[in-house]
Amino acid sequence: MAEFDAVAFLVVLGRALRAAGVPAGPDRVQRAVEALAALDPARRDDVYWAGRVTLCTGPEDLRRYDAVFAALVAGELPRLRPRPVTVVQSVPVATAGPDSDEAGAESGEFDALLRAAASTVEVLRHKDVTTLQSAEREAMQRALAALQLPGEPRRSRRWRRSPYGGAVDPRRTIRALLRSGGEPARLYHRRHARRPRRVVLLVDVSGSMSAYADALLRFAHAASRRRGAPTEVFTIGTRLTRVTREMGSRDPETAMAAVAAAVPDYSGGTRLGVLVRDFLDRWGQRGMARGAVVVILSDGWERDDPALLGAQMARLARLAHRVVWCNPRKGRRGFAPLAGGLAAALPYVDDFVEGHSLASLERLAEVVAGTGAGRKERLGA
Repeated sequence: MAEFDAVAFLVVLGRALRAAGVPAGPDRVQRAVEALAALDPARRDDVYWAGRVTLCTGPEDLRRYDAVFAALVAGELPRLRPRPVTVVQSVPVATAGPDSDEAGAESGEFDALLRAAASTVEVLRHKDVTTLQSAEREAMQRALAALQLPGEPRRSRRWRRSPYGGAVDPRRTIRALLRSGGEPARLYHRRHARRPRRVVLLVDVSGSMSAYADALLRFAHAASRRRGAPTEVFTIGTRLTRVTREMGSRDPETAMAAVAAAVPDYSGGTRLGVLVRDFLDRWGQRGMARGAVVVILSDGWERDDPALLGAQMARLARLAHRVVWCNPRKGRRGFAPLAGGLAAALPYVDDFVEGHSLASLERLAEVVAGTGAGRKERLGA
C-alpha cells in the first residue's frame, strides 16, 4: 500500500464503516490516525490494525470491518454521500539526530504524547456532560452532530428481486417461460424488502433533567436526520410538545433555538404518567407507536401517582416493538432505580441504558439500532 495518503484512507474507511452500520464516528477516526502515527503508514498490516483496534466497538463489528477494509484495498469504493470530515493530526514528528541518546529521548517523548492524546480523547468520551468545560462541551456537540443512528430493520410487505435465493417469484418466472416458448427456464426469486423501523423519542426537559437536556436534544436532532426512516421527537415536562418540525433543520444550533422557542415548560415539573397517556391517546394508539422503537430519555422522577405511569407503560409496551429507557443518572456510582416513576416503568422496558456521556449516547444509538445486549444484562440494577 505504498504511495498513498494513509490519513485519507482512514477517513474513507470510517465513512464506509458507518455506512455498513459500524459506529465509527469522527472521534474514533481521530484515534485511528493517532495510532497510525506510531506505526508505519506504508505497511498494509499497520494500517489494518490501527483501524481495527480503534474503529471497532466490539466483536460484532470485526466481520464488517474486515469486509469493508478488503473492499477498499481492492479499490471497490462504496457509494457514499458527500460529507465533510475533518481529522486533525497534531502530533510532533521526532527526527533522529546524530546522537542516538537524543533520538531515543525524542522517541520516548513522542510515544508519551501519543499516549496522552489517546487518553484525552477517551476521557472526554466517558466524562459526564455536566462536568465538561466549554471547549470539551463544544467538542462533544460536534461529535453528537456527526452521530449516526441507523434504524432497526424490519421486514416490509413489499418484495424485491433476490439473486441469492428466497421465495420463487412467480410473475418473473412465468414471464421468462412465455418468452422462451414454454421451454424450461431459470427460477427467479424474491425476498421481502427491509426498512428501518420508526423511532419515537420522548425527551424529558424538566428541572431535574436540565443539566442533560441539551445533550439529549442534540442526540434527538442527530436521530431526526435519518434518511428513509420516520423519526418523531417530543419533549415532556409539565406538557407534551411535538418538536419534530423544529428538529428539521440540518444545523444543530438552528434546531436547538427552534426547540427552545417551541417548548414552554423548560426546567419545570414532571408529569410522566399523564404525558405518556397523552402521547398514546393522540398519536401512539393511532399508529405512531405501533411497531416502533420508543425511546424515553428521563430520570424517572414523577410528581403524580407512579401507578398511572406504570399503567401507561404497559399500554406502550403492547404497541411498540421495543421500549428503551435512557437515564443519565444510571451512570453515577451507587445508582439504584428507586425513583417512583422509574420503578413503576421498568417492568415494561426492554432496554435500560445510561445517557450521561458521549460514549453512553453512542451506546444508546447501538441499542436503538438493535445491536445492543439483551434486556436482562442492561436492567441489572
